[in-house]
Amino acid sequence: MESPLPDKLRKTRYRFVDVDRIKIFYREAGADTSPPLLLLHGFPSAGHMFRDLIPLLADRFHIIAPDLPGFGQSAMPSRNDFRYTFDNIAAVIDRFTEVVGLDRFAVYVFDYGAPVGFRLAKRHPGRITAIISQNGNAYEEGLSDGWNPIRAYWELPSETNREALRTLLSPETTRWQYTHGVPDPTSVSPDGYSLDNFYLARPGADEVQLDLFGDYKSNVALYLAFQDYFRTYRPPFLAVWGENDPFFLPPGAEAFKRDLPGAVVRFFDTGHFALETHVEEIASAIRDFLAPLDLQPGGSALKAHAGERGSRR
Repeated sequence: MESPLPDKLRKTRYRFVDVDRIKIFYREAGADTSPPLLLLHGFPSAGHMFRDLIPLLADRFHIIAPDLPGFGQSAMPSRNDFRYTFDNIAAVIDRFTEVVGLDRFAVYVFDYGAPVGFRLAKRHPGRITAIISQNGNAYEEGLSDGWNPIRAYWELPSETNREALRTLLSPETTRWQYTHGVPDPTSVSPDGYSLDNFYLARPGADEVQLDLFGDYKSNVALYLAFQDYFRTYRPPFLAVWGENDPFFLPPGAEAFKRDLPGAVVRFFDTGHFALETHVEEIASAIRDFLAPLDLQPGGSALKAHAGERGSRR
């Protein structure tokens, strides 16, 4: 059925906003009267990873997709002026939501976007109407052996262990992240990983990313707190997971049901960047999941949440 939304609102707009002297770039689409949906990207990407998803949802939601500080088109402050930790990035995005007027919203989290989004949810549980996690982890069993070199840096933050992680920033590794676990690698456009590699090649970007590799241990330390938030507030929850992800394993997706019995978990035969190959299926899953919920300001996000449960493909 054709959407009644005017073309100018279905189209993505590209904006910058000042957030406490840090310039944040974001994509916006949909009518500002529609239910808000915040999209949070992961490593080594930016909001461009949602380029195909946004048009599929803009007729139903007011979509905001920022580039995290240090990523994409957002500012990358000097490491002397801004300490690159997930707490600090979450604080910037928290303020960003206030600056752009997001009072109550659903959130889509992926990879690095998950610990950022879960921090927001824990800090402001009343503002979160629903959570969609696409390969965004909150459980130890979701971490693969691929994290072992980074774990070594957590345990001993030596220069040797830091330098060993530079291979994770190489163009070949970025491409591998996009294509590993994808049955047909020719279905993955080179546009995404080529743009990521452009951003990673900027002066100083490597040190920013190495800082964040080291700080990722703070996310694992918060897993129990995130899980307590899930149990206490029971947000409507959808996990859409590339089941061949080399970093975040399917048991991490299934684990959400331990704390959120009503969680919906869907697996797709693809890798880490599931939107590259299954954007239409994931968009459909999001629309179906959010349709029965009252996501407008003042509404009850738990409305009709007793519906579909469990895991399905």
